[in-house]
Amino acid sequence: MAAFAYQALDKSGKSTKGIIEASNASAARQALRTRQLMPVSVTPTTRKATTGQPMLQRKRVSNGALTLLTRQLATLVGSGIVVEQALKTVAEQSQNAATSSMLLNLRSAVMDGRSFAQALTDYPHVFGDYYRASVAAGEASGQLGSVMEHLSAFVENRAKNRQTVQLALLYPAILAVVSLAVIVALLTFVVPDIVRVFTSRGAELPFLTRALIGVSAFLNQWGLALLAGGAALIISGAALLRRPAVRAVWHRWLARSRLTRGFVLKTNAVQFSGTMATLVVSRVPLVEALSAATATVPNLFVRGKVTAAAARVREGASLSRSLEEAKVFPPMLIAMIASGEAGGVLGATLTRASDDQSRDLNAMVAALVALVEPAVLLLMGGIVMLLVLAIMLPIVNLNNLVS
Repeated sequence: MAAFAYQALDKSGKSTKGIIEASNASAARQALRTRQLMPVSVTPTTRKATTGQPMLQRKRVSNGALTLLTRQLATLVGSGIVVEQALKTVAEQSQNAATSSMLLNLRSAVMDGRSFAQALTDYPHVFGDYYRASVAAGEASGQLGSVMEHLSAFVENRAKNRQTVQLALLYPAILAVVSLAVIVALLTFVVPDIVRVFTSRGAELPFLTRALIGVSAFLNQWGLALLAGGAALIISGAALLRRPAVRAVWHRWLARSRLTRGFVLKTNAVQFSGTMATLVVSRVPLVEALSAATATVPNLFVRGKVTAAAARVREGASLSRSLEEAKVFPPMLIAMIASGEAGGVLGATLTRASDDQSRDLNAMVAALVALVEPAVLLLMGGIVMLLVLAIMLPIVNLNNLVS
């Protein structure tokens, strides 16, 4: 079975379109005729490559849709409904064509013998490493329902936090863009005309005014080239970061630089401890939970350190000692893990540790976001002040400019 996007005509000749599940295109057309619809076009939502592996469907699924379908799947799977039936039910209830086709294709992959986690790898742009690793651990331990429940809470909190940060940064971003556009317009169109009055006098202008004239002339001559060069630099940098070797060096610098180390390590600690808490509370074996949590660590340098720690745990070392030797997580997190291991309540302790780390990260993000607005105001205000001074100084010294 697979998902097909169709366009058809009803009895009145009105065009309709949607998603239908069928074994092949012919079966899909027959199913449409059974519904008294005249098929116009029937196309598979996932095409097959020459190797037989499905090509990725690139239609994006919004964070809201991902949150909703995860909650629905968690409810259905937790109620004892098998994964393929849960996927079909959620697909039928979805009002979004991209989400419905994705879920039906996932169901088709599961019915073909692949695990749910393996099917999710067809959509890495929708289901990230954390999502896939958690599902894989839940399937391996037989605790998929519990894992999906914790996973739905994680997805909801992540979407909420992302929306909060985006809304907080919206005003400073608009302010920066508008201010920058006004400054560039002044330097390009207004300042040359104003400064021409002073330069025609033939007297020496203040340094600030001469610098302003130079910047204005540079933007008029090279502004478009500078903009194109900046765009090319950003695109080239993004392309380079797709290379594993370059990305590994970049992540190593981020994890060791004094400027970014605190935030990067805190972010990775939150991701790791949250995954471990979810899986351990769901009674996933420690070794499997540790492997799954390691795969969700976003920074490659930190992931390598945690991978080495996981290997020591498999050899019999304690989790707290292994993570302490890795030296990539806060001491408080290590101390709480050691306490949980000693008391035999690792799951509950990891949950508390994850909450503490998450609160610390949220406070750090809130502080950074709160500093953005005044920083933008000060920066743009300072630039405007320099522009005004550059224009006003010759006016103040107008008598000296008369030869």
